[in-house]
Amino acid sequence: MSAIDELIEYGARTGLLPECERIFARNLLLDAMGEVSCVPPEPAAPRPLAQILADLTDEAVRKGLAADTAEGRDLFDTRLMSCLTPRPAEVRRTFSEKYAVSPEAAADWFYKFSQDTNYIRRDRIRRDRKWVYPCEYGGLDITINLAKPEKDPRDIAAALKSRAAGYPACALCAENEGYAGRIGHPARGNHRVIPVTLAGDEWYFQYSPYVYYNEHCIALNSRHIPMHIDRETFERLFAFVGFLPHYFIGSNADLPIVGGSILTHDHFQGGRYTFAVERAPVETEFSAGGFPDVVCGVVKWPMTVLRLRGSSPERLTELSCRILEAWRGHTDEAAGIFAFTGDTPHNTITPIVRRRGAEFEIDLVLRNNRTSPEHPLGVFHPHAELHHIKKENIGLIEVMGLAVLPARLDRELAVLEELIPAGGDVAADARVSHHAAWAAQLREKYGRIDAESVRAVLEKEVGAVFLRVLEDAGVYKRTQAGRAALGRFLEKLK
Repeated sequence: MSAIDELIEYGARTGLLPECERIFARNLLLDAMGEVSCVPPEPAAPRPLAQILADLTDEAVRKGLAADTAEGRDLFDTRLMSCLTPRPAEVRRTFSEKYAVSPEAAADWFYKFSQDTNYIRRDRIRRDRKWVYPCEYGGLDITINLAKPEKDPRDIAAALKSRAAGYPACALCAENEGYAGRIGHPARGNHRVIPVTLAGDEWYFQYSPYVYYNEHCIALNSRHIPMHIDRETFERLFAFVGFLPHYFIGSNADLPIVGGSILTHDHFQGGRYTFAVERAPVETEFSAGGFPDVVCGVVKWPMTVLRLRGSSPERLTELSCRILEAWRGHTDEAAGIFAFTGDTPHNTITPIVRRRGAEFEIDLVLRNNRTSPEHPLGVFHPHAELHHIKKENIGLIEVMGLAVLPARLDRELAVLEELIPAGGDVAADARVSHHAAWAAQLREKYGRIDAESVRAVLEKEVGAVFLRVLEDAGVYKRTQAGRAALGRFLEKLK
């Protein structure tokens, strides 16, 4: 059986391809492969989708139809999958039919669909490295994400030479649905979105192609407008858990350093996953004047998290707005918190919403993006001695207790696993020299680390670094002085 027919069989087996569309899909695939005919297929045992696509892409490279780079191959195999992917109207109709049964049934179907189309690449997701770091705040999730392909230098060079297209405006825009892609912008021919109305505005619901956690979804504004945290944000977050009650939803903050990687397009992230912050208990309750119907507390967490719970989304929204307004203007020099430097704002919030049975709950994580000569990348940001593990922004996902660590770390830990038991000179190895001080600390702490235990030790200590990352990002430290400073802010809410 030809690889083209194997792909057609895959489409039929997963339900992507109705029986009546086999010939149509074959002709689309023949055209994509530069072929004009094929021999009748013969029965064969099913192979994994990744193998089928790799064979077809190898042939396309030989024919000059695809660039022999990681990005070039992704562009081409996505074009092949687009030949099997139903059009948006059919996808939305099926989602609506499933939603009439239950929101959970609709989400389950759409998540599987997003994997079957290879928009979520199962074979890459399985390579991600994951473990749990137990600590006083519960189990922190540590991940090294290998699903997102690293840039090939040839692709980077090609992107620099190409004229900026400006369409789609960013990787989140709804215009990505069905887009063939280009060097520097991923192919999305197999991508579909579901329209959803949030607080009266048109948004879209989709899944993340990189799946940092189970059913990692994205809600995105239909308009390409910047991230913002305000009343609309809170209203839309509560509306989303009305749309999918079994999901949590949250927003990155709206300022650089403490925001996520995309601040140019208003969007949320959610899914079906229980993060450590959700399991963390309230350790101190506080009151907010005029809101006796809302239970308020400070969460036991390395960052400063205020948790509100009640039966009315409208009341929770009102109190969230009051807290946001108070925090936007709050300065406490003794605690190192400045609301403004000149006209530049520094205080904002990372909000997270979930259902608790019949009640609603919102976590408001206080953030500040001020920099200083000592900490030029951010006072409440991972400090320099932690950058060998984590230097990037601490966004929504990390705030909740899941470390998304760069793919380079997988290779670097493998080198350290060889060097440390052998007593090698970490500082002299260019691949891992930036870990030298850390490696010296581990040797001092553990003494000799043998080959059998080195991996467990490294994973444990990476988790310990991530905990310190969260502590650095916390605006009020868990000290007597920090609790007193937080108390001064909470007094403003009475």
